[in-house]
Amino acid sequence: MVNKSSVKEFILLGFPSMLSVKLLLFYVFFIFYVMTLGGNFLIIFVTLGSKALQTPMYFFLCSLSVLEIFYTSVTIPKMLLNFILKRTSISFYFCMAQVYFFIALGSIECTLLAVMAYDRYVAICNPLQYVLLMNTRTCIALVCGSWISGFLNSMVHTISTFQLPFCSSNRINQFFCDIPPLLKVASGNTLPSEVVLFTVGGVYGFGSFLSTVISYIHIISTILKIKSTEGRKKAFSTCTSHLTVVTLFFATSFSAYLKPTSKYSSEEGKLVPVFYAVITPTLNPIIYTLRNKEFKNAFKKLIGLKF
Repeated sequence: MVNKSSVKEFILLGFPSMLSVKLLLFYVFFIFYVMTLGGNFLIIFVTLGSKALQTPMYFFLCSLSVLEIFYTSVTIPKMLLNFILKRTSISFYFCMAQVYFFIALGSIECTLLAVMAYDRYVAICNPLQYVLLMNTRTCIALVCGSWISGFLNSMVHTISTFQLPFCSSNRINQFFCDIPPLLKVASGNTLPSEVVLFTVGGVYGFGSFLSTVISYIHIISTILKIKSTEGRKKAFSTCTSHLTVVTLFFATSFSAYLKPTSKYSSEEGKLVPVFYAVITPTLNPIIYTLRNKEFKNAFKKLIGLKF
């Protein structure tokens, strides 16, 4: 990849100028980051330590927790550092790396959420074949496929974005390096990169979303056929947490990436990424464990054994 840019670093403008506000935001983001790490490490610890949770559903949930730890660590530590520094700069190549890993891990989450929906589909719609279809080899293959496809998808977008020259401006109106604000300040014709973002990113993201929706159409159809109210409630309770996470993640991601650069709003561009890059990863462990009796019982048992 050859880049004609004369820019050696970018200045991140997504930070307020007042020190008191910057310190407040530092503490807020720091709390979110600690909660994200704590919640996801807890899920990993309990899942790996409990024999009762050695099922495909918790294997995928554990994989999602590992992903969320890396996903937030790509952006938040640098954001926290910039809150307490006078100069909020990021080198050109660090910016490129941040974009690559952020898009890759976000893409992996898209696919992994679709995989988790498929797991629920098999469990509810084909319970007699569940053990056969969702065996260990299949689960590992699905997770590995999600990671490989995510990194390949990100490679396309990163090359497409950073082949553009950045000569006229190096000031990004965002908290971290992301594709929409980079395209906004790029010199030359950004249309080919926008087409790549909409087509490749759209197909990848919408494909994951569509497969998730199809899984849930079958799941809801099957649940409605269950005669007992208790049976319907129990079946649906296994899906509500995942459905909530899916709605939060896809809604905010699509609103950020699937729009033309000309429609990109600086203020909206700062706010929306906070949801899918910071808030959603923090909420995921809470959503998945708060109403999960199986997980809470496994956690209590582990605490009793360890302490």
